[in-house]
Amino acid sequence: MSREHAPASAARGQVIFSTRTVPFVTYLNLVTFARHFWTERHLIAQFTRREITGRYRSSLLGLAWSFITPLVLLLVYTFVFGVIFKQRWPGMAADSLAEFGLVLFAGLIAFGLFSESITRAPALIVNAPNYVTRVIFPLECLPISVVGSAIFHAVVSLTVLLTVRLATGGSAHLTWLLIPVTLLPIAMLSLAFAWVLSSLGVFLRDLHQAIALMVQVLFFVTPIFYPLDALPRSLQPYVRLNPLTGTIDNLRAVIFVGAAPPWSSLLLPTVIAGVAMLAAYAWFMRTRRAFGDVM
Repeated sequence: MSREHAPASAARGQVIFSTRTVPFVTYLNLVTFARHFWTERHLIAQFTRREITGRYRSSLLGLAWSFITPLVLLLVYTFVFGVIFKQRWPGMAADSLAEFGLVLFAGLIAFGLFSESITRAPALIVNAPNYVTRVIFPLECLPISVVGSAIFHAVVSLTVLLTVRLATGGSAHLTWLLIPVTLLPIAMLSLAFAWVLSSLGVFLRDLHQAIALMVQVLFFVTPIFYPLDALPRSLQPYVRLNPLTGTIDNLRAVIFVGAAPPWSSLLLPTVIAGVAMLAAYAWFMRTRRAFGDVM
């Protein structure tokens, strides 16, 4: 008898067992998907808080590091690229060192949201064997908590970015309200990758090292420290295939230019990321039945 799913009600003594394999397409039902995770919302919130606080456990400043770290990184990148290498972003005032640093930082925030999620994912289930072999537990909630932690740190970094922009004389824009919409595709894509990679990490123990290497490569092929137009025209179409490229461009547009991105550049990536997220969830739920055998 295979255990296909154990909802939050299991904690109250109600355990649901399945004697048959649930069809793959069943997990693609968006209504069922939303209802399931709404039921598990308290558990997800609890594990997300644990992910956030666990990073700073036993440290003297605690959660204050979540504000100190992005501020220090902002100063370091501004100094290295703006002062030492004397770079400036096209379209900005020649002496706008502060805005140059903020433009770089905006790209790092979007990249960090994605990279943190997929770097943590391969070891996520492997590092929680008790949840797999001894306890009836909705394992599909663990990747959500990791992405939730990454979103929290992205929000903190955005708060630092917007505060510094206002403090250095920059103007606020109504388009700042579109920041969550702009980051939504990458957040959903991060969750999709987290589900797939956390599942594969159970069977492929070298996956963590491979993903760490791929993240380093992705860092340099993503237009964070350079605009897309700086690349040769022959390479630009390939870099545009990188889902982070559009998100970073849109994020910079709504923060610094005050221009709303074309809805086509938001709607299509969101739909694609949503489909990928549902498919990744279905993959995770079908493969989780073998976790106990491997671990």
